[in-house]
Amino acid sequence: MAESTATRHDLRDDVAEHRDPDHEIDPLFVNRWSPRAMTGEPLDEAEYLPLFEAARWAPSAFNNQHWRFIYASREDDEWDTFVDLLSEGNRSWASDAAVLAVIVSKTTFDHNGEPAPVHSFDTGSAWQNLALEGARRDLAIHGMAGFDYERAAAELDVPDGFDVEAMVAIGERAPPETLPDELQAREQPSDRKPLEEIVHHGGFETDAA
Repeated sequence: MAESTATRHDLRDDVAEHRDPDHEIDPLFVNRWSPRAMTGEPLDEAEYLPLFEAARWAPSAFNNQHWRFIYASREDDEWDTFVDLLSEGNRSWASDAAVLAVIVSKTTFDHNGEPAPVHSFDTGSAWQNLALEGARRDLAIHGMAGFDYERAAAELDVPDGFDVEAMVAIGERAPPETLPDELQAREQPSDRKPLEEIVHHGGFETDAA
């Protein structure tokens, strides 16, 4: 099924070249991707705090709101601590971010202290809200798994009962040419698996061997 012409018309040029939605959805979902190239310039709080505000309104089981965001801007004394948590590959570009954040989630429910099996699921919803709001503002928003989880918990004083989930780089977008050579070719929106590969009607189906 072809998508609506209105959806295609509203896709960013750099996105439309690589992505072609099959159904009509808000272009914001397709326009969101994960650039690495950032200018290294700081952002005012008014430019990045709304991203956390968007995350705040994510859906949550029992309204527990498991997510927590620990962040530093590049003007903060703690900036080097956050940069040093990154893997060498991520440090090569994410050190040009304006804000680095560590996402953690509370592993139990507030109302009864019992384990919350959906704490990561809910926190992922908050991250998605943040990422979409960042895309709406044409910022570079890039989630990362390449960092030291144990050091993040220790050096950022994450209390027991919280899991470290991911890191996020936030910044003003820059041309791909500002990236290390090996990353420039990767600075483009990735496609997605076809719908029939991820949606199963009535039961899980796998391709026959």
